[in-house]
This record gives sequence, structure tokens and C-alpha cells, in this order.
Amino acid sequence: MKDGKHRKDIHPGLEVDIVLKKDQPTGKLTRGIVKDILTNSPTHPHGIKVRLRDGQVGRVQVIYDGDAKQES
Repeated sequence: MKDGKHRKDIHPGLEVDIVLKKDQPTGKLTRGIVKDILTNSPTHPHGIKVRLRDGQVGRVQVIYDGDAKQES
């Protein structure tokens, strides 16, 4: 598993854990599938910001190795 600090490691369809803005003080993670990448810079020290398929927005903390949807 990778952390979510490098934009090149993240793409739509990837399963990730994010921390929502409201959960930043506790560090509670939310799992989902990436729909959109919202951070434009190649890296971010707190994690790349993404929107999940269910509409939640947060910073990627963990990237899971297998894609939820296989892309060739």
C-alpha cells in the first residue's frame, strides 16, 4: 500500500482511504473509490485531495494495490 502524497499514484477507479475535513482532528478514515482528483500539484504533504464516487471529498491517506475496477 502507498500513501496518497503523490498525484501520479492516484487515478479514477482506485480504492483509497481518505480523511474528511471534519475528521482531520481524529484521523478517522473513510474508504471509497476515486471519481475525481482535485489537487493540481504533483505532491501534497497532507495527501492529494480527491472526490469519491459517493461525493465525499478528502485527502488520500492510503492507496490499495488492487483497483476496484480493472483498467487496461
